Amino acid sequence: MAGVPRAIGVDLGATNARAAVVDRATGAIVAVRKEPHADRAPEAVAEGVARVVREVASAGGVDLGSCGPVGVGVAGQCLGATGLVMNAPNLGWRDVPLGSLLARTLSVPVRVVNDLSAAAWGEQRFGAARGISDVVLVFVGSGVGSGLILGGRLHEGAWGVGGELGHVKVCPRRPGTRPRLCGCGMAGCLEAYTSGVNVAARVREELAAGAVSAVREMVEGDLSRVSASDVDAAFEKGDAYARELWEEVGDLLGTTIANVVTLLNPARVILGGGMLLGAQNLERIVRRVLSERVSASAAKQLSVERAHLGDDAGVIGAALLGG
Repeated sequence: MAGVPRAIGVDLGATNARAAVVDRATGAIVAVRKEPHADRAPEAVAEGVARVVREVASAGGVDLGSCGPVGVGVAGQCLGATGLVMNAPNLGWRDVPLGSLLARTLSVPVRVVNDLSAAAWGEQRFGAARGISDVVLVFVGSGVGSGLILGGRLHEGAWGVGGELGHVKVCPRRPGTRPRLCGCGMAGCLEAYTSGVNVAARVREELAAGAVSAVREMVEGDLSRVSASDVDAAFEKGDAYARELWEEVGDLLGTTIANVVTLLNPARVILGGGMLLGAQNLERIVRRVLSERVSASAAKQLSVERAHLGDDAGVIGAALLGG
């Protein structure tokens, strides 16, 4: 549907569905609507997504039946063109046929992709990777993931689950220790050690067990309020606990990204996500470790940039991929 000037994309998260009408030529968002999930059951979510898509189509002056497939980015492992969401921990989903549910509800074709694949495509078309053919995008927020653009094309792997950076294993098995459990159901994943949700959970556990840190005073003893920004603020104050934690998290992220760069030799790495970009000391450590650990040959022409499109990257990319 390349001749149709506008497309519709959806960013489907754990708490809401956000739909937008996007101008294909400029990447501009023409209209946007958002609806929270009243119920996370797949059928209920599909109904909510369909509702918000119809609303945004009307607001953006789009004929839903002739604008091409609706693109949907989901924070989960999506099995390629089948539209099957194999695992979406934040929604509590396993093996959900989201594509067919939405296509039946909307009566139009639907393309389901991982949310970071959509974000990578948005950044490649209109953001920090514009004009660059080989790009690795890494987001560290409530979860950890990546999107890959290789040879100017979105790389999703043989079955659509390529780029699951958050689920590479970073914790070796050692006698007497247990790797941390990840939301995907496996243990030892990068996400289990470095995502915002899991870092906050770890800090709460360790402070409750007696660890000494300025973080406790920052949240006035209410450990339920702990966030990554508190750790970063404590780091600024020279807090030993925060500094040790950030060095560990930064080393894991920086080393893993460096290995991806050594393997794939992209021209650019794009960093995004609230956990990483909202913690400047952690970002600095990640960048330092990346530069130290990447192979010298892969580092020669490499540039590292922050994402430009922010929260709009996913919905823009989904719209363009859909069409």
